[in-house]
Amino acid sequence: MKAKKKFNKWLHDGTPFIWLNAGAVSISIVMVIGLLFVLAVRGMSHFWPHDVAQAIYNPPVAFGERQATQLIGEYVEAEDVTAIQLTSSGIPVDESQEFYRRQLMKFGNRDLNGADFGWVLTDYLSDISYPENLVALERREWGNFYGFLTGLKEDGTDVQTAGSSDALWKNFNERLDRALAIYEEIYDIEKHEIGEINYDVERLRLRERRLQLDGEDTAERLAEIASTRAELDQRYSALQEELVALYRDFNRDSAVFSVANDQQSEVSLSEVVRAYQPNSMSLVSKLIAYSQKLAEFLTAEPREANTEGGIFPAIFGTVTMVMLMSVFVTPLGVVAAVYLREYAQQGIITQTIRVAVNNLAGVPSIVYGVFGLGFFIYIIGGEIDQRFYPEALPAPTFGTPGLLWASLTLALLTVPVVIVATEEGLARIPRSVREGSLALGATKFETIWRVVLPMASPAMMTGLILAIARAAGEVAPLMLVGVVKLAPSLPVNGNYPYFHLEQKFMHLGFHIYDVGFQSPNVEAARPLVFATALLLVVVIALLNFSAVMLRNRLREKFKALDV
Repeated sequence: MKAKKKFNKWLHDGTPFIWLNAGAVSISIVMVIGLLFVLAVRGMSHFWPHDVAQAIYNPPVAFGERQATQLIGEYVEAEDVTAIQLTSSGIPVDESQEFYRRQLMKFGNRDLNGADFGWVLTDYLSDISYPENLVALERREWGNFYGFLTGLKEDGTDVQTAGSSDALWKNFNERLDRALAIYEEIYDIEKHEIGEINYDVERLRLRERRLQLDGEDTAERLAEIASTRAELDQRYSALQEELVALYRDFNRDSAVFSVANDQQSEVSLSEVVRAYQPNSMSLVSKLIAYSQKLAEFLTAEPREANTEGGIFPAIFGTVTMVMLMSVFVTPLGVVAAVYLREYAQQGIITQTIRVAVNNLAGVPSIVYGVFGLGFFIYIIGGEIDQRFYPEALPAPTFGTPGLLWASLTLALLTVPVVIVATEEGLARIPRSVREGSLALGATKFETIWRVVLPMASPAMMTGLILAIARAAGEVAPLMLVGVVKLAPSLPVNGNYPYFHLEQKFMHLGFHIYDVGFQSPNVEAARPLVFATALLLVVVIALLNFSAVMLRNRLREKFKALDV
């Protein structure tokens, strides 16, 4: 009887629920840490310069027959499969052995082999070695290349095929450094100098078209435009001549490699991004190479259908969109909350509006995307084009998906969160504070602007934090209102008006979707999915951390008022 009473008292005290909540929080924390650990291990390990193996693979082609071949590649992962599964896949194995171990290897050389990944059965691998002079190349196209450097060519003529491998490797690196330096010059001319000229030429065309539409295309103005266009054409021709000379030097050198099964392959140094001998690298050298590859991932543009290179445009696009969304959603949500709490008559209509606002938070995000496409892009954007950019029609300027419309769409998606959080903050402010301000002669607007809103600012920041957390990870609406697979040109550049809100952009969330589900090379894209997902989490965390720090400062400022 005493035990039962004790149990009932323990139950009524709420102790089980405390432990239940503590357990749920602990499990959630462990799951989050586990997820981040998996993302970090699977994603960040991609940039490590792994050793490259050379082996003989002698699998059974048919019962009683063998076909030996030489393999060169990196080990990626391993798994156990049943003999029945292998047999059903057309691989003849001894079914008396229940399980076989197979490994996924990255062979590279996709231009030679057709595929740069493949599974091999470890039971049929032999003579495994890690030659120190084996070279790994990262290329701008066709992925990685693995082979043994055997010679160098200049304009198709052999320049070094003999001598020590160290001397050959040194000569190769000198020529590669030269090619990379030329590539930087070419990139700067094509991306910036010629890009600026093309932009100016297009602006001249639109200016000329606008003069025609307005009936102001006088001979004097047309002559001025023609003179400016002639100057631009002259600059363009000079840059083209410079590019022709640079490309001639850029494509001068090539290297000859011996690859698997004694095949010979020639690789132009203009295709190479990075070259190293992973099997001879020390730990320090590998750490340096790892840092360089990670820095490239964070600061460079993507290549090879987004499966190689970097994701800086996606990082920049995500952060810029969230910042713009914050600028739009904060005043919109705060004004709506102030009206509902401070000005609107509290009755059935106001309550209905609050219910509607709460229900908006549960509307699927794709619905907001469809609304943004129809209202912002087709209606507002189309009207802007008709009134302010008629010279560009029928090509749209703002009547097409872009950064501005994506930010406004996500602002609408997250405004209910800001409204609810701000209203709760306003409700917590004591009535005596308002009355004291009014008693001192302040108007209602001055009271709200100078007293109430500053005191409610921590609650407003809480709403903004929740809005950022949701908006930064949204993908579905962005696919309709501005995000694209590849947009290496940033929406901020040196061309007037410098900040191009009408331009399409890249986004980390869509980049994950595209690389993970639309990539033609799934195995090559898989580690980038993990790395990009981890980076998206980090970006959201940094944005939220910045907002939390600002909110904490505001709380400390108004701590004496206990809000």
